[in-house]
Amino acid sequence: MTQEHHALIDMPDFEREAPDVLAALAALGKAVDNSGLEKSLTELIKVRASQLNGCAFCLQYHLNYARKLRVTPAKLDLVATWREVGLFSARERAALAWTEALTLMPSRHVADADHAEVQTQFSKTEIAFLTTAIGAINAWNRIAGALRFSPPIPADRLD
Repeated sequence: MTQEHHALIDMPDFEREAPDVLAALAALGKAVDNSGLEKSLTELIKVRASQLNGCAFCLQYHLNYARKLRVTPAKLDLVATWREVGLFSARERAALAWTEALTLMPSRHVADADHAEVQTQFSKTEIAFLTTAIGAINAWNRIAGALRFSPPIPADRLD
């Protein structure tokens, strides 16, 4: 099976054409990585936002990374339906709900209940970094999705 290439601008071209943008987004990612939030948690929210935004590149990229971190395969398989299964911790559920609320902001207001739920599991500092992680993945989704970056599918997953 081969992968067709439909990119308007692919990732390597984007890196060459907009290095300052890449550096700025990388700095946001590094700040989140250094915040103390669990890497497995931040990868789950990146997967979920990428699903909601329909970004093949970011979805595949973060699935690959989550697998390297040994995120439970069942969680990766079912993150799109996290409300329906008992696999996710209260903290993961609050983060996923916050991810959906912020990612879907263009179509619905972030409700007081959304704020209350995230505050039950995260400190103010953690909420600041969680919100930053969600904002950053949404920015990446809009860049990679609009420019149709080719998803980084591992060769062993093509068959």
